[in-house]
Amino acid sequence: MWGLVSHFFYDITHFDGKFFSTTKLLITKPGLLPAEYIKGRRARYLHPIRMYVFSSALFFLIFFSLFKPKKMIKGSFMDDSPIAVIDSAAKASEAENFLLAGARDAEDSAVIMGGVAKVTERIREKQRVKDSTLNALDSIAAASPRSDSDEDDDEPNKVREAVKKAKKAQKKYRKVDWDEASTHYKTVEAYDSAQKALPESERDGWWTRLAAKRNIELGEKYKNDERAFWTDIIDAFIHLFPYMLFISLPLYALFMKLLYFRHKQFYYVDHGIFFIYLYIFTFIFLLVYFSVMKIKDATHQPWMGWIEGLLLLAGTFYTYKAMRNFYGQSRGMTILKFILLNIMAFFALMILFIFFFTIAVVKM
Repeated sequence: MWGLVSHFFYDITHFDGKFFSTTKLLITKPGLLPAEYIKGRRARYLHPIRMYVFSSALFFLIFFSLFKPKKMIKGSFMDDSPIAVIDSAAKASEAENFLLAGARDAEDSAVIMGGVAKVTERIREKQRVKDSTLNALDSIAAASPRSDSDEDDDEPNKVREAVKKAKKAQKKYRKVDWDEASTHYKTVEAYDSAQKALPESERDGWWTRLAAKRNIELGEKYKNDERAFWTDIIDAFIHLFPYMLFISLPLYALFMKLLYFRHKQFYYVDHGIFFIYLYIFTFIFLLVYFSVMKIKDATHQPWMGWIEGLLLLAGTFYTYKAMRNFYGQSRGMTILKFILLNIMAFFALMILFIFFFTIAVVKM
């Protein structure tokens, strides 16, 4: 770790001009640098590994300073707002009024009203299920036979007492989803006890048990403080981004190897070099994009959105152009493989997101 840190600061203070000349070529001539590297023309350019380490360190240093978890979750988890806890239709209506007051236009209002309507319907559906269950138990008590004899005067009370116990048992031992475990069980021991009380065929599987117990442990830790929970989980997740990118690079190189399997002149490591330079460009591109985004938020100028859109189009075109220049295929074949690469990358990224999000939850 110390070697990496010292190397990083050495790169900052001892660049001999190669960084700027290499960066200029990287931006203005997509695909040139990886092509030059595999041809052995390397002396005049900054080494791609050194450039990757420096650019990624600089990027994540700025990224972590710009995107704070507490700012990222503002609104939905405001401690004093009426949307902090929505557990009834009345509170949903109150939350809707609160959100509509901050809506900027009719489109925002429509999105808010649609979202609150879904929440309200879900609340009412849960209430209908609960009411139907309790009404059925009350009907049993109401229909219990009454006796005129003194010795049977306590019989209805006994039935009603049994119904109360049944209600309590129904609430305690009914099967619940793993993501609701913390709302029904205060401790893992209580969950285990409830599982043992269920028939074996209705008990949770090993994965569901693991997830439910983790849900309960987090519920004990955060005491229903959703703001603190999401602050910590997002903070843990975004700090895993460097690892996610590090793993994705060789994976994307494998995808490119499959797409160009007929081109025997390109080895797997050549595809890796191509993506190293592409990642370096992406770091630089995202720094520019985030800067524009922050300026837009600070100035509230709608036309800045056009600049954001143009930047995204430019970044997409850059990747296509880099592929065409590096691999030397026709426009049609390059576009086709560009689309296929993005489809494979999308699904791979989703899997990586789920994997690293699970790690973030486990580490909490």
